[in-house]
Amino acid sequence: MSEPEKLKEGKLQEIVSYNQSAWDKQVDAGNEWTKPVSSEAVAAAQEGDWEIILTPSKAVPREWFGDLQGKDVLCLASGGGQQGPILAAVGANITVFDNSAKQLEQDKLVAERDGLELAIVQGDMRDLSMFEDSSFDLIVNPVSNCFCPELQPVWNECFRVLRTGGSLLSGYNNPAVYIFDIDKLDKGELEVQNILPYSDVESFTEAKLARYKEQGWPLEFSHSYEDQLGGQIKAGFAITGFYEDYWREDRIDTPLNKHMPSFFANKATKF
Repeated sequence: MSEPEKLKEGKLQEIVSYNQSAWDKQVDAGNEWTKPVSSEAVAAAQEGDWEIILTPSKAVPREWFGDLQGKDVLCLASGGGQQGPILAAVGANITVFDNSAKQLEQDKLVAERDGLELAIVQGDMRDLSMFEDSSFDLIVNPVSNCFCPELQPVWNECFRVLRTGGSLLSGYNNPAVYIFDIDKLDKGELEVQNILPYSDVESFTEAKLARYKEQGWPLEFSHSYEDQLGGQIKAGFAITGFYEDYWREDRIDTPLNKHMPSFFANKATKF
């Protein structure tokens, strides 16, 4: 079963707009994925001591990047002042693209604070039409497509804007995570409840959905392996790297660590 058909009939833009606002609120709330890197981390990167993550814990293998000096890199759905500033400090030409204006403000903050050059673009990750074909050498896409209701447009656009020989580095959730009751998972309990593919919009009761929106939480969607890896292959990519990752031990979600990885990341190359 592929992406939920109901969402394709008219809810897509409403969801994208809601999640844009929700991530703005997450910046105000101090969500860990909205906190910029330090000046010390930027300075270390300028000296060659750096790493970035696509998933919560494991650093992306350095060999996945190649020589970044002077390369054109798109940090896709990657606002928050984390990946983009570090890669700019290494010497890449960085464009940070995100749906949330306040997430992008975090990148502007780091750029101004530490004297970095970053191009900042706001938009929906499904639509990169502001970029010409073959504009980038590398795309860095940390976990974010769980907030996007459909994936194939994302992969198609990534393939289009990459140059031949370029790669997409993407992190994403293990879809199996979404079979569990989220409220009980937050209490450390694992109870299978949901059918995949999962959508907050379709699975929550009206009361629960209203509570989520009142609290300003972004809406999430599971995506199958077919939509993740298969979708990248369908767009024209070859999968050239892969790894698993787990939640850090300080997270309430860590009961899952005993049973399975909660995240995956892969490198996909345009030949």
